[in-house]
Amino acid sequence: MSAFRKCRTILVGLGTTISGVASFYYFSSDKHIAFNSWTSNYEPSPCARWDDNWDHRAPQYIRNKKTKLSQKDENNNENIEKYTPRVCRHLILIRHGQYNLDGQVDEERYLTKLGRLQAEYTGQRLHDLGMPYTDMVKSTMTRAQETGTIISQFLPNVPVRHCDLLREGAPIPPEPPLGSYRPERHKFFEDGARIEAAFRRYFHRADPSQKEDSYHLVVCHANVIRYLVCRALQIPAEAWLRISLNHASITWITITPGGRCVLRTLGDSGFMPPNAITSS
Repeated sequence: MSAFRKCRTILVGLGTTISGVASFYYFSSDKHIAFNSWTSNYEPSPCARWDDNWDHRAPQYIRNKKTKLSQKDENNNENIEKYTPRVCRHLILIRHGQYNLDGQVDEERYLTKLGRLQAEYTGQRLHDLGMPYTDMVKSTMTRAQETGTIISQFLPNVPVRHCDLLREGAPIPPEPPLGSYRPERHKFFEDGARIEAAFRRYFHRADPSQKEDSYHLVVCHANVIRYLVCRALQIPAEAWLRISLNHASITWITITPGGRCVLRTLGDSGFMPPNAITSS
């Protein structure tokens, strides 16, 4: 085998082995471009580009008091500094525990014995993490109310609020559709607007006046959490049903001062013994 063929064989093998992590570099006279290893002409999809002003609180988009219009003002460094957050907001999303599936109305869909035990494990876990929790907000549905009450036994000094926006529902038609899950179309129209309102209320970067990181506990439901995760990461919201969450699991998202949303934990239930873990 010629030296050229040997070299080519080695390079092809090496490229195959490290294709998951390698990047190929292209040099031109005026720029240096890195292409991902699986293609030589990679360009991000328009829907993959991050929207820096997703919460309408990016400091470079300030309110012009004369025109009353929100507009970009990159030259006014003093105003940008004034509206720039300094700390993070942490959203700790907790699914309720296992509940009575035979209940016909919300009041009958209370936690099972195992569901109460799951909430205790979660309360103990949050206590052991020792974060300076700012507050807890609970869905007004019975199973979330009970889960939050049990968790509060481990965090007695954390103030509690209640919110109808966090009630379970059908946020948006999933893609792809899943089995028999086919709510009536009007449910998406009604529930989707409410759950989106919950996202806008709770997901945003810190106020510039905030001095320390805040830690917000949100006790709600699987569909709500899955939708909120997709929206926070700017993943198409139709993907929400591709995510599975165990009962009383913990999902943790950090919103940085620059507005980036970082998924630190998704559906963590590893602090429970295996025989206590359920999802449906």
